[in-house]
Amino acid sequence: MEVQLAVWGWQALYLLEALVLSTSIGLERQARHKDAGTRTHALVGVGSALFVIISKYGFIDMLTASPNIRVDASRVAAQIVSGIGFIGAGVVFTQRSHVRGLTTAASIWMTAAIGSACGAGLFVPALVCTALYFLAVTLLPFLTRIIAPSIGNDDMLRLRYRDGHGILRSILSVCAQHGVSVEGFSTRKSKNEDGEEPGSRGHVVSADLEVRGRDSKELIGDLSDIDGVISVTRINNND
Repeated sequence: MEVQLAVWGWQALYLLEALVLSTSIGLERQARHKDAGTRTHALVGVGSALFVIISKYGFIDMLTASPNIRVDASRVAAQIVSGIGFIGAGVVFTQRSHVRGLTTAASIWMTAAIGSACGAGLFVPALVCTALYFLAVTLLPFLTRIIAPSIGNDDMLRLRYRDGHGILRSILSVCAQHGVSVEGFSTRKSKNEDGEEPGSRGHVVSADLEVRGRDSKELIGDLSDIDGVISVTRINNND
C-alpha cells in the first residue's frame, strides 16, 4: 500500500508540473491577446500528461495478471502527437491572404509535448523545453529586429482619436510615409472622456490597424503627434 501511495504521489506531482508549465505558456499567449490562452494550454498540457500516465501505469494489473500480455506504452503518446492537431488547426486561419495563428498552434503542439514529458516523469526535459519556448518567442523577434531590421514585422496598433476631423486619412498617410502597409483595420465609436455615449461627430473612435513593415516604434511616435489622436498602443507584435 505504501508503494502504491508513493506512485500516486509521483503521478500527482507529474500532473502538477504539467499544469504549471502549460499555464505559463498560456499566460504568454493570453498576454498577446490570443484566443488560446491559459485555460486551453493548461488543459492540453495536463490532459497530455494524464494520457501518458495512463499509458505508463494504467495496464500494470493486466501485465501482472498474465506474463503473456504485452503492452506498448508508447502507443497513447503517439496518438497525442497526431490527435492534438485538431486544436492547432482550430486557431489557424487565413485573413487577406495572410496566415494567422501559426505560433499559437505551435505553442499548443509544444504544450502537448511538455505535458507528455511531465507524465513520463521527464522533469528536466520538460523544464528545458518550456525555457526554450520563452526564449524563442521573446528573444528571437528581438534579435531579428537588431540583425535584420529590413525584415517585415506584423503589428497590431490600437488608436483612439476624435471623430469627424479626417484623422483616419492622416493616420493612413503617416503609415504610407513610413513604408508601412495597412493590411486591414476596424473602427468603432466609444464613450468620450466625459462618459457620454457615442454620437455622430466629436466622439472618440477606437481603431485597430493591422500593419506590416519595419519596427513600428517610430511610427507610433509620429502617429501620437497627429492632432486629434488621443493614444496609440501596440497590442500585438507577432503571431
